[in-house]
Amino acid sequence: MTHSLKKEGNYNYIEVGEGTPIIVLHGLMGGLSNFDAVTKHFSTKGYKVIIPELPIYTMSLLKTNVKNFANYLHSFIEFKGFNEVILLGNSLGGHIGLYHTKLFPEKVKALIITGSSGLYESAMGGGYTKRSDYEVIKKKAQEVFYDPEVATKEIVDEVYATVNDRNKLIKTLAIAKSAIRHNMAKDLPKMQTPTCIIWGKNDNVTPPEVAEEFHTLLPDSDLYWIDKCGHAAMMEHPDTFNNLMENWLSKRNF
Repeated sequence: MTHSLKKEGNYNYIEVGEGTPIIVLHGLMGGLSNFDAVTKHFSTKGYKVIIPELPIYTMSLLKTNVKNFANYLHSFIEFKGFNEVILLGNSLGGHIGLYHTKLFPEKVKALIITGSSGLYESAMGGGYTKRSDYEVIKKKAQEVFYDPEVATKEIVDEVYATVNDRNKLIKTLAIAKSAIRHNMAKDLPKMQTPTCIIWGKNDNVTPPEVAEEFHTLLPDSDLYWIDKCGHAAMMEHPDTFNNLMENWLSKRNF
């Protein structure tokens, strides 16, 4: 990670640039550094990029669910004194962004989701029965990307450490169950927030038909595909991802 973490109140976060706030929401096992290219690019384009560390493994087990993460995000936005924000979320982060937008639509000017959960959860939290086998975990981490080389040793080591930490594994499974409970199919048609959907054509975790369903259900959405790309488009094709997002923000006057 190239940016230093700020610690204020109950929050740890990265903040770079000046202008319209873009709050970035990371996924279940996604580090803040997954968004380095986004941070670098948009912080020079008239945006203030903020990436809070979400309390995925620090909330009590009873509170470890999508709704509480969305409320945590709301508290953070209030703490920062922002009237309106743009939310960008990958995987679980997209789900938190969507749920927050459902609860506090007046706070969200625009939403960008990529590989988001919220409609299709069977891939979350499963398949860790052989969690002590490093090669099995490595293969699982590689499956997240179209190009397995993107899953560096550092990424694999981080996933391996997470699933072999009993407390984190229990919370990972609790979040997976919560994601199923907080399915958003009935909510999306009522959500008028302009939404940009950027999806990898080769996403194995949340397959392309999930993106199509988001696009169909959301009243004001645009869908963009990235070819030869898996579940984390902003990591695997950072320049393409940034261009699509920047052009959409420009087209929508955000």
